[in-house]
Amino acid sequence: MSALIRLAGSPDWRDRADAGRGLANFAEMVEARGPLLGLVLDAGDTFVTRATAEALLRRQDSSGLAVVAAALAAAGPDHAEWIHTAVLDVFGVIASERDAAVRECEAVERDADERARHGAGQLAAMLAELSPVLRSARND
Repeated sequence: MSALIRLAGSPDWRDRADAGRGLANFAEMVEARGPLLGLVLDAGDTFVTRATAEALLRRQDSSGLAVVAAALAAAGPDHAEWIHTAVLDVFGVIASERDAAVRECEAVERDADERARHGAGQLAAMLAELSPVLRSARND
């Protein structure tokens, strides 16, 4: 993980995007949280934002969602738009996955730090706006 944290500080956007994808696997670890937040809010290239946010969201758990939520709470319009794009890419297809993510956001709102709680509300609102393509027969 320390190599990924070093890579997160690279001047090359491709390295930072790779670091974000790799570090997303360690989102539950305290040491990864700061670098992941920095990558989701990358000042140099919004591709890094999208790649890191998407990797965190693909975990489909509270650790990944909490990092994205904390970043969303601090994001400017540009970064928020790319985070929204990642949310759409990950949760715009299967309704049950979107619904599970909404429930995880509710858990983050109860358990996380203040910034993540605020961002979790924003993230849940983004998710609620989605109309996933695939629904189970129970959801029709």
